[in-house]
Amino acid sequence: MASLAPLALAAFGCASAPPPASQLPNADAAVARMHATTDSCVAVQAKAKIDHFGKQGPVKRIRADLLMFVAVPARLRMDIVSPFGVNVATLTSDGSRFALADLRDKRFYSGPAKACNIARLTSVPVPGPVLVDLLRGEAPVLVHGARAGLADTSRIAWSGKGYYVVTFEGKNATTEEIHMVPRPEDLGKPWNEQRMRVLEVIVRQQGLVLYRAELEGHASTAMSKPRVDPEGIDAPIPPSGAVCTAELPRRVHVEVPGLEEDVLFRYDEVTWNPPLPRNIFQQPQAPGLQPFPVDCD
Repeated sequence: MASLAPLALAAFGCASAPPPASQLPNADAAVARMHATTDSCVAVQAKAKIDHFGKQGPVKRIRADLLMFVAVPARLRMDIVSPFGVNVATLTSDGSRFALADLRDKRFYSGPAKACNIARLTSVPVPGPVLVDLLRGEAPVLVHGARAGLADTSRIAWSGKGYYVVTFEGKNATTEEIHMVPRPEDLGKPWNEQRMRVLEVIVRQQGLVLYRAELEGHASTAMSKPRVDPEGIDAPIPPSGAVCTAELPRRVHVEVPGLEEDVLFRYDEVTWNPPLPRNIFQQPQAPGLQPFPVDCD
């Protein structure tokens, strides 16, 4: 009967996944491997679906097609397209200035590129650099240790659920928990050759969840090709980065529980390092839109 014990444990959900033979030695090594995985992957272009449940801002609820560009460190452009192929809203941020053209209500919002302004479309008030990292499949890393003027209390442990749990402590009673795992084909490699998948990011302050992000459906992703003017008038625009074929999650779900806000991005088509036309992360006020300067105060 003893031979049935492992089967019984598995049946009741008690079986645990073993760690890789070569384990990451510490939290800093985990972050280094995560960054190395996408080292040359600076930007993403995607056709996607966006579904958010926002209660605030000019765009109350979005379930629509999305054309998206994001690039490190904090640049993004999101064009919401109706089922009839009509552009209904465009959000841009160059990391400093934010703009949102709401074509349904004929309003043009502009101001600093703060989390609350970006949330006017996405519904989730997370900083631009955080959102860009998540949409690139990375975890934004909380400033911690000596950089934050604190003792280094970072930790790493293997969970029986089949991933590493990497924990950092930052200022103002903040903590971050990152779940990551080597790609399946890398489990037998030395730890310093393993490529990482980020599965979940949880940031808390004083024990309360500020935001949670879940990343699912990881798959290898191709590079974009140069952008060529079919009429040969403008010079070709090269890709925005070196060769990158890293994985990307096909679903990125971000929640802010305290505000009961969340947004889901689902990639239909996605490529790395797209050509980036000049000023793609900026937009002038279009004629016929009423200007609304906005801030977060």
